[in-house]
Amino acid sequence: MSCESKENMNQSNTMREMPKDERPYEKCERFGAGSLTDIELLAVLLRTGTKGESALDLARKLFYPGEGTQPQAKAHLQSWTKEELLKISGIGRVKAIQILCLCELSKRMSQLSAREDLDFSRPDTIAAYYMEDMRYYRQEHLKLLMLNTRSRLIGESEISRGTVNMSVISPRELFIEALQKNAVYIILLHNHPSGDPMPSREDILVTQRIREGGSLLGIELLDHIIIGDNCYVSLAEQKLLKEK
Repeated sequence: MSCESKENMNQSNTMREMPKDERPYEKCERFGAGSLTDIELLAVLLRTGTKGESALDLARKLFYPGEGTQPQAKAHLQSWTKEELLKISGIGRVKAIQILCLCELSKRMSQLSAREDLDFSRPDTIAAYYMEDMRYYRQEHLKLLMLNTRSRLIGESEISRGTVNMSVISPRELFIEALQKNAVYIILLHNHPSGDPMPSREDILVTQRIREGGSLLGIELLDHIIIGDNCYVSLAEQKLLKEK
């Protein structure tokens, strides 16, 4: 018998013992999905709990994996990996895949909405489009966006992954990519796993090196956008791309 089948057989009656108006399914049916908390929404999608735990208990563990129950202890659902999910009591292979697919669908829908307003001359729209893709990374990722003479995207490449120090980035690798695509303009994007998008001294120095190198090759660096936790900093907006 599969783990998921055992979960279904061992489902707790806790949900049935709750007042009818407080049960997620009935609450949604009566007041609409907007009336449900994040935990209740996830519980509906999980459908079942496990022995001694309801779907609500299981959803709560996913949002609050530690001992704390304060809002600051809340985890991003998108931050879980399949391996981590499978270590949670009550999460089998099927539920883990359901959660991962839910997160991917959420990310795609967010990007689809943001794409309608995407304008590569506006840092806020660029950050909005890439936010859901980059804000949950646990390591730094550096992306290169390459644009043509009309400032339209002609290529996107991940230059590095895993470093927490921008000073080790090689401008040479970056410009090889840009030259191969015949890019006229480039935009840099990287995330800060800490959630704080404020640029470090290394971020600023490397950005200046890349801007100077690009000017020699006829490739203009339009911006370097740093992604935090639902926030961003544009070095262009901060006037940090100016000539020395």
